[in-house]
Amino acid sequence: MFTSDLIPSRLWEYLIATILIILAPGPSVLFTIARAIAWGRAAAVATVIGNATGMFLVSLLVAVGLGPLLQSSKLFYNGVQWAGGAYLIYLGYAAIAASKVDAHGMQKTEGAKPAFVTSIKNGFWVGVLNPKSVVFFAAILPQFVDQEKNNVTAQLILLGAIFALIALISDGSYGLLAGTVRQWLSGDIGRLIFMRRFGGLVMIALGLFTIFSAVLVG
Repeated sequence: MFTSDLIPSRLWEYLIATILIILAPGPSVLFTIARAIAWGRAAAVATVIGNATGMFLVSLLVAVGLGPLLQSSKLFYNGVQWAGGAYLIYLGYAAIAASKVDAHGMQKTEGAKPAFVTSIKNGFWVGVLNPKSVVFFAAILPQFVDQEKNNVTAQLILLGAIFALIALISDGSYGLLAGTVRQWLSGDIGRLIFMRRFGGLVMIALGLFTIFSAVLVG
């Protein structure tokens, strides 16, 4: 049962930022869409379930490791905010730069359709073993906790769970939609490139906003 002391004061800001980040087509969305195009909706949904579970495990490990540091050091807390904004800008630039390569890669998924459980496992390991996930959670989540409270680790765990839940819903919707219109989506590489570039622009905008907010608060 959640208490008011556990819920960060910037929760609504976090929800908005999380929704924008997740809705912007990033690596997990591209992975899901690629499987939807190749194998249909069931494979995509199973992949999303595994990926969200893997991401939450990563966020849990990050929370346990970073919580005490963020609790004790204001300098470290401010540094993480700046690093988080810079990382979002980098992700956005990388997404735009590699948009054509990523889009072509989405059309080349081959092989026999995997079992539902196999797709869950594949999605899980993609979520766990992606080194960007560790950096992402370490850079983004701490910006929205209340450092003055004595439960920073618990706040980080809550924020990680919220992120995983929203990702599950959003990426699952992408997978269902892509599986339904798989022929239309895969028929025009320009649509896939646009999705990737749009996601990159959203990331850059969020990164700039994060740095601006850190300057005002700091």
